[in-house]
Amino acid sequence: MEETSKPSPISTLFFLLLLTAAAVSAQFPFPETTSTAVPDPGKFFSPNLLSSPLPTNSFFQNFVLNNGDLPEYIHPYLIRTANSSLSVSYPSRISNSSITQLQFFPDLVISSPKKTFNTTHFISSFSDLGVDLDIGVFRFHLVRGSPYLTFSVLKTSSVLISTSNGVRSVDSYEDYTKHIIRLNNGRSWVLYSSSAIYLVKSKSNQIVTSGGFIGVIRVAVLPDSAVESEKILDRYSGCYPVSGFVKLLGGFGFEYKWQKKGSGGLLMLAHTLHREILPRDQTVLQNIRYSSIDGDLLGVVGDSWDLKFNPIPITWHSINGIDSKFFPEIVAALKRDVATLNATELSSMPASYFYGKLLARAARLALIAEEVNGGAGVIPAVVKFLKNGIQPWLIGKFPKNGFLYERKWAGLVTKNGATSTTEDFGFGIYNDHHFHLGYFVYSIAVLAKLDPNWGKQYKPQAYALLYDYMNFRPKKSQFSIPFRNFDFWKLHSWAAGLTEFPDGRNQESTTEAVNAYYAAALMGLAYDDESLTAAGSTLTAAEITATQTWWHVKRENNGIYDKGFTEENRMVGILWSAARESRLWFAPAEWRECRVGIQVLPVLPVTERVFTDVGFVKEVVEWVQPALEREDAGEGWKGFAYALEGIYDKKSAVEKVKKLKKHDDGNSLSNLLWWIYSRPEGRR
Repeated sequence: MEETSKPSPISTLFFLLLLTAAAVSAQFPFPETTSTAVPDPGKFFSPNLLSSPLPTNSFFQNFVLNNGDLPEYIHPYLIRTANSSLSVSYPSRISNSSITQLQFFPDLVISSPKKTFNTTHFISSFSDLGVDLDIGVFRFHLVRGSPYLTFSVLKTSSVLISTSNGVRSVDSYEDYTKHIIRLNNGRSWVLYSSSAIYLVKSKSNQIVTSGGFIGVIRVAVLPDSAVESEKILDRYSGCYPVSGFVKLLGGFGFEYKWQKKGSGGLLMLAHTLHREILPRDQTVLQNIRYSSIDGDLLGVVGDSWDLKFNPIPITWHSINGIDSKFFPEIVAALKRDVATLNATELSSMPASYFYGKLLARAARLALIAEEVNGGAGVIPAVVKFLKNGIQPWLIGKFPKNGFLYERKWAGLVTKNGATSTTEDFGFGIYNDHHFHLGYFVYSIAVLAKLDPNWGKQYKPQAYALLYDYMNFRPKKSQFSIPFRNFDFWKLHSWAAGLTEFPDGRNQESTTEAVNAYYAAALMGLAYDDESLTAAGSTLTAAEITATQTWWHVKRENNGIYDKGFTEENRMVGILWSAARESRLWFAPAEWRECRVGIQVLPVLPVTERVFTDVGFVKEVVEWVQPALEREDAGEGWKGFAYALEGIYDKKSAVEKVKKLKKHDDGNSLSNLLWWIYSRPEGRR
């Protein structure tokens, strides 16, 4: 046999990339493009990860953008990497009437005294609940909700721990596998090691291990209840998580499953919402309590958790129905609204977000017409409008924009966004994908329901749009990261994509996120895909529950918000990983009507489940009322406030919506009348 040369790693990688490109071209229904807007992921991801889809809206995104040196909030710690080191902060919180924010002041900085390795850190692996971050010979297992910061020293090395706070003392215990580092700022950190380690305090407030070490080191701050907390941390110090995965359960639930090493039980921390949906027989350790921006974090022991949400009905039409006496008024509005559907306006709209909203507005008219006995025959006109509007985007024939596929991070971009970080609100750098695509998926679901043959014809494109933000079948569809926007630990979505921010990821509009998953569930109904409906329903329930917990500012808020912020606000504007703001991206805090509107739109059957607390709804309407009286308050924004008022006062709300001269581009008089008249009686 003739001897052949062994292929080089470079040629093998090139061959694999060619195969991947061929697979994309053969199977993916949207053309491929080379984006000039997205950053190069190769700087911070291990080479073996680059051939698979990469996260674009994740809890560790700051670590892989620009210089990778902005902090991320890995509860309960803020973590920052820079200068061949990792800094950990148990952050304090500042709060006033307009913002609540965590402050990053490093308590400990961990590095190698020799610093002979490259300065760039990189991600060696990631999972739903954790990420491995490598710096030289150190591998940090950053798993969310762990009270310990855990890292492996992969090769024999000394470890340098420094602080700008000053070291008051270092107390070592008999076997030298436990030490307590007491800082001048009053905080104490306990350090555990898998084998004996000897700490030496220098005059420059540095602590250096004497001699080489290889193994596992864990550090944890001792919170206020130091005596009890120390005992608990001692008990569970031998078992550490290296990753965490989430499985969707039947019946509106998730299962957390951590991969662990070491011995003993696994101690993790649960935030406020976790504790509400954990099984009642789950033991929660009240004697270990960490503060966070999401309220207190309490200890839970176990390497798996089952989380169950209240079921959410997924319906095309109103949940409670409409009294037929209101049909004539709704039908009259439908005729006027359908008559105003403007194909020219749609074709001249290049922005994917606003285009999607116009489609979804029309789709709403068709479903309302179904509910009121056909709406005097308006449905065919809506179907025609939707087909003419949706199809050009699905077949690449819309001249002003379109969907394309880019392979650096693996996902959809728009034609306009492929060369710009700002076009389409940053869709090209993975901002707001669930918002934009949620409107398209909703419209496609409705059209597929009304015309199943059309739905069948365009099913590949419909699922490609869906999988971009909600890939619940990663083994079947390998073109995008699973659940791009959804954060399984916080239990809600993030909108911000490939842009670094000092406070981490953010999301403004909760109800547009709800719409994205509700639309996915409806598409499952349209295509008779039970698993899609189940997945979409579960994420809808999670997003709604998180909205009520984190964005709705109630007087009794479980310590999530301080008094000053609570007194001034009823809705959060922008929610960040490590901050909460009353302002919006597009409006100041004083424009409360915008804040209410962005946390209500679009008005859908499922909106009823977002606003189940009638007492809170009344507070919101009262809170927003002064803003509605401003001369420059937008008519479209007023409509959403009146929609909330309709939950408990139909008569007043109807009178107000009838006087509106304009509606939000995704809303209509028909939709507002349908909403108000479908509210259950007796909710005052």
